[in-house]
Amino acid sequence: MKSRKDANTLDWIEAMEREPLPADELLAELLRWARAGWLRHLDGAVARFALELEPGAHPLVLLCGALVAHMESRGHSCLLLEELHERPDELLSWSAEPREALRAVLQRLPGELPAWLDTLRGCALVQDAEAVDGHGEEADSDTAPLVLCGTRLYLRRYWHYEQRVAAQVRLRGALREAVDTASARAWLERLFAAEAGQRTPKTDWQKVACAVALRGRLSVITGGPGTGKTYTVARLLALLLATAPHPERLRIALAAPTGKAAARLKQSIEGSLQALAGRIGDALDLAALTARIGAARTLHGLLGGRPDTRRFAFDASHPLDVDVLIVDEASMIHLEMMAALLEALPETARVVLLGDKDQLASVEAGAVLGDLCGDADPGGYDAECRAYVQATCGTQLPEDDGGARSGALAQQIVMLRESRRFGGPIGKLALAVNQGKVAAAQRVLRDAQGAEVHWLEAASPQAVVRLALEGRPGAPGGYAAYLQALRERPQGEDEGAHAEWATRVLTAFERFRVLCAVREGDWGVEGFNLAIEAALLRAGWLRKTGEWYEGRPVMVTRNQPALGVFNGDIGIVLRAPGARGALRVYLLEGPQLRSVLASRLADVATAFALTVHKSQGSEFEHTVLALPDQGSSQVLTRELAYTGITRARTAFTLVSPQPGVLAAAIERKTKRASGLREALAG
Repeated sequence: MKSRKDANTLDWIEAMEREPLPADELLAELLRWARAGWLRHLDGAVARFALELEPGAHPLVLLCGALVAHMESRGHSCLLLEELHERPDELLSWSAEPREALRAVLQRLPGELPAWLDTLRGCALVQDAEAVDGHGEEADSDTAPLVLCGTRLYLRRYWHYEQRVAAQVRLRGALREAVDTASARAWLERLFAAEAGQRTPKTDWQKVACAVALRGRLSVITGGPGTGKTYTVARLLALLLATAPHPERLRIALAAPTGKAAARLKQSIEGSLQALAGRIGDALDLAALTARIGAARTLHGLLGGRPDTRRFAFDASHPLDVDVLIVDEASMIHLEMMAALLEALPETARVVLLGDKDQLASVEAGAVLGDLCGDADPGGYDAECRAYVQATCGTQLPEDDGGARSGALAQQIVMLRESRRFGGPIGKLALAVNQGKVAAAQRVLRDAQGAEVHWLEAASPQAVVRLALEGRPGAPGGYAAYLQALRERPQGEDEGAHAEWATRVLTAFERFRVLCAVREGDWGVEGFNLAIEAALLRAGWLRKTGEWYEGRPVMVTRNQPALGVFNGDIGIVLRAPGARGALRVYLLEGPQLRSVLASRLADVATAFALTVHKSQGSEFEHTVLALPDQGSSQVLTRELAYTGITRARTAFTLVSPQPGVLAAAIERKTKRASGLREALAG
């Protein structure tokens, strides 16, 4: 027997199918969808605002306006009209009731896709992309809130971001530096000389990446964990120092989307340069190079982000004072930030983007690294690039069945292929997931029930809470290490001893983390943070006297440049030295410890558990990935599982209430609607 709600919905759908759809009725239906949680209230407001701007607007325009706003909130830069017309269920991934309601609406709108496009072009709220400046610049007359490009519909702002990124990439990707190939080859041989007993790969892609980046103003180095992206870029910096006409003037900057990723980039490059200095001796002053690099920064901090505005201090009119910019974790960079970053670079500067193209894309709209590296796997280098690599590396690149890729940037992308870190079960599991091989992934989980990889099928989230308190045999014991360090607080007011203790607490905390696919619910971040906190309080590990208490791990959720903290930074609440010390949030960036008065941080969340998205740029000795049941299937994707697995260094535990959850995630590959790849083709 159907519920009254289901019966009312079906009656409404049947009534809708019998008659044309007036704009005010559609608007009321969109607002109903927002109240039901199928759309955001903002999405419905977009349609209402469109009707206010154009009272005679066709209902199709209102529907598409609401849906394009909704798709932007889910990371898409545009709405694919062909998919909405032909496969609306796949496009939106809604449950049965909203799918039926959407189908009923679509049946009362113009039937064929060409008719849809004509209707949109005929509305004053929609501007055809052919009438927009080809460089993404807005003319004074460009006031329509929507832009139609072929069968893609954009919010105007995201159309311009996409065009600006494409214009910058085409410009910088085509610029080439003059290279003394003989000198470059001599230095590359020295920088990549094999150590005793080390196997020399047939194609040293790290060396190739350095050579390719040496000649370009824009380069991309992609590869999975352990493939040596920062190892490679450290040698690139040494190569630039060795071949620059005025090396003492070389201005180098390091950046990443989050503070933790920036600190890891700096630490990794410094470590690689120090090791390299021991091998090449006094031939290069790598110590001076390391000192000149300076602190790594978040992208927001690098560009001079201003509070409560989308504008930055540095832009095309006020470019950054830099010759070489290295940007790590580029998969996390959304479309708007990439546009701002590329436009703020002087035309003469080199920029090298590092990242894993197979990781989760940015939380906000766009999948820029994925769009740039869409054809990176086969290589696809042209004859000119092959000759250059042969001359500088002494390496003949392998032939590609697909032939050379079009576009200048395609010749500046190098994919690192050999992982030096993941050779055991974690690496095998990550590879199987990334390749979409369900049976292989399940075989790894079944056969490797040991210290490195463990699969725990649990009906209750309490299994994850127990791991957080106790760990598991053969793997680091949950949060016990940081909690034990917390109890070893030094007495007195010695600031040096206190700083050493705070560093020990923070370092121990970073050994373990619970990662989640969702935010809400018992299997989400919010549920696990409450449950883990309650369990630690009951066990006597923590004492809570209010919102702020010593030992509370927190994640910053909003940029506060004035305090030097940014969205994604993680710290722990500790008392300052002395018996009456104030509660402060201590953060560790590489070896550098800093703190902020807790009462000054208004936007933080407890961080025993994080979403997989928020964990990007971090690694933990033991990572627990908690996947909810298949009712949350729309967020469980191959990229999410791969990213979660590759956060683990030495131990990985998968916890799920159903055995088929991981398989369902592997089979669902993320697709971000975008026109960037077409725009890059000109």
